[in-house]
Amino acid sequence: MGIRDLLNEVARTYDRAAGSTRDVEGQKVLRGVAARTDLALPAGFKAKGHGGQTTPAATPWIGIFDEEGERDPKKGLYLAYIFSADLKNVTLTLQQGITWLEERLGRGAAREVHLRHHAARLRRAVRRQERQGWIDEPDLRDKAARPRAYEAASVIAKSYDTAVLPSDVVLMEDLLVAIESLRRAEEADRVWWMSDAADALELSYESDGHVRPVTDPLAGFQPKDSSDYVAEIKARQQVKKRNHEKLIKDFGDYIRERGYDPFTEQQHPRDLVLRRQGADREKSEEWLVEAKAVRNGNPTNAVREAVGQLYEYRHFLYLKRPAPFLIGLFSEEIGVYAPYLEEQGIASIWRDGARWGGSSKAREWGMTSE
Repeated sequence: MGIRDLLNEVARTYDRAAGSTRDVEGQKVLRGVAARTDLALPAGFKAKGHGGQTTPAATPWIGIFDEEGERDPKKGLYLAYIFSADLKNVTLTLQQGITWLEERLGRGAAREVHLRHHAARLRRAVRRQERQGWIDEPDLRDKAARPRAYEAASVIAKSYDTAVLPSDVVLMEDLLVAIESLRRAEEADRVWWMSDAADALELSYESDGHVRPVTDPLAGFQPKDSSDYVAEIKARQQVKKRNHEKLIKDFGDYIRERGYDPFTEQQHPRDLVLRRQGADREKSEEWLVEAKAVRNGNPTNAVREAVGQLYEYRHFLYLKRPAPFLIGLFSEEIGVYAPYLEEQGIASIWRDGARWGGSSKAREWGMTSE
């Protein structure tokens, strides 16, 4: 016996229509997972099955928990094998806890937006692109709130067809990759929550069509504080620079003079949105700006991050709206990367002393000092 046999057994016996009482065969299998000694899990890890309590779960799952880490699936990070509602697939996924968010964000779209935003942040830490065959989210094929939240909470995922499950050796190799990713994600998660980031539970909302009139031309532009601040990290002090926020503030103040209104409020996770002054908010063209501080004179990482985030935000945040123009905003000149970004459909603007330089497209829009 092993993980493969357990997954097969759940797929074969679980029946949502049979209820959740202890005498139901599929429920007995799941409730017995914690006591099993034949799963050959890595040292320090335990498994626990979940099939629902008073109501049978739409998507039963088996949690894989680090005994020394966070073992409460209501919060924190953990691994899980989650079955699709039709039991045709089971997915090994690195999950965020979802239940603790209900009081703050409810059980609907707001929670899913937050989970997907934080999953994207953690995904960069685990370097999913190095893991062949891994995806971002499973398809659980159920529209209920909990399965949808599981999908949104996934950081990385590996799906299997329950009719042709791979061998225990392959399953164990994938589980070890997931454990390595869990370690990386936990460290990134700790750093994030120890920081003073103001957007830990910030959300972006779709407009409901009822937009308040804006009398102050900068009412929607409220960049974060750019002053230095002290962060306590692992028993030592660090003075951290808010260069990112200062870059947004300075550019927002400047671009107003060039005939554009800057917006930061209710735009998260977007850094900045621009619209032409006087244009109809619902019908006007929109410029999506991602700001990056160039470190040590090397723009490579800043450019790579800007490209990924701009494409991601355009894809997920503009599904029912006209696609925005894309701009990478940088703290200094990016050299040969400017024409590269133009080829990708992304304009670039950079700080040039007290002035603002930019690529050919940015100059066409009148956004540079030239």
